[in-house]
Amino acid sequence: MNGASTLFYKEVLRFWKVSFQTVAAPVLTAVLYLVIFGHALEDHVKVYDTVSYTAFLIPGLVMMSVLQNAFANSSSSLIQSKITGNLVFLLLTPLSPAAWFLAYVGAAIVRGLAVGLGVLLVTAWFAPPGLSNLLWVLAFAALGAGLMGTLGLIAGLWAEKFDQLAAFQNFIVMPMTFLSGVFYSVHSLPGAWQAVSHLNPFFYIIDGFRHGFFGVSDVSPWLSLAVVSSAFAAVAVIALKLLRSGYKIRS
Repeated sequence: MNGASTLFYKEVLRFWKVSFQTVAAPVLTAVLYLVIFGHALEDHVKVYDTVSYTAFLIPGLVMMSVLQNAFANSSSSLIQSKITGNLVFLLLTPLSPAAWFLAYVGAAIVRGLAVGLGVLLVTAWFAPPGLSNLLWVLAFAALGAGLMGTLGLIAGLWAEKFDQLAAFQNFIVMPMTFLSGVFYSVHSLPGAWQAVSHLNPFFYIIDGFRHGFFGVSDVSPWLSLAVVSSAFAAVAVIALKLLRSGYKIRS
């Protein structure tokens, strides 16, 4: 565990030393989304009877920031280490696959939650979203960050250059994030697209997270918890198997 904690500390330090870029910039991006979409759609979109559109938008933007930054942290760290060649120094250590997993995913969770908290603190000034159940908020924030940190680990292991990593993010992560209900309720979609949305695990992350603020959601938070937990367990098993096999890092 000493090795895992040391690598975790190194990974946290890696993004924190450039926190203006890794934390402040995503917060600014989320605020711009809120200002533009909130101003444009506040009087035209009604999702829940007791919740304004701007307030509805805030948890979605918070979770979107958590997901994207957790993914970026683990994936960018691995691909940079592979390209610069300093990954060999980690391979020389007696770190177990579990230690690698805990360090990279743990640091990704820290960055995701740090950015999410920053977004929440800044955007809450526009329309305080309230807080119905803190446990739901914390559970989905941690699980969402863990899921994306693990996906980032898998993407970083698979990619051999930045172009491949960008393709993974642009064609998989970004569409799934934007089609998960960040800016709308899936109940406003046609039936076919509602069915497609329910196949997207990101939808359950955001819907469950939003339930923690408002006490209402598109599906049961228990269903969302089950789906997200299962998705996290599945990608964690895949990531650990790849690490044990040395996939694209020992050749």
